[in-house]
Amino acid sequence: MKFPREINRYCPFCKAHKIHVVEEVKKHKASELKWGQRRFRRVTAGYRGFPRPKPDRKKPAHRKDTRLKCKECGKQHIKALPRSKRFEFIK
Repeated sequence: MKFPREINRYCPFCKAHKIHVVEEVKKHKASELKWGQRRFRRVTAGYRGFPRPKPDRKKPAHRKDTRLKCKECGKQHIKALPRSKRFEFIK
């Protein structure tokens, strides 16, 4: 999917349509202190294997999250795009 770097969208803070700068939201590193991650580390420690069976079906395409930053007020909000295998910005 080709997506423009700047787009005219509705800003919920300005309550009007303004030019927004678009950037892709990256996934941040998961915290090692969360309960699920602590349990996962405990189960996979030692000589044991993976705690869950591997999924055998093909995964669907991901929905990309985009961060829209208003050029007027500088506030940001997130918009999810439809599923697509590839995602790139055009000028």
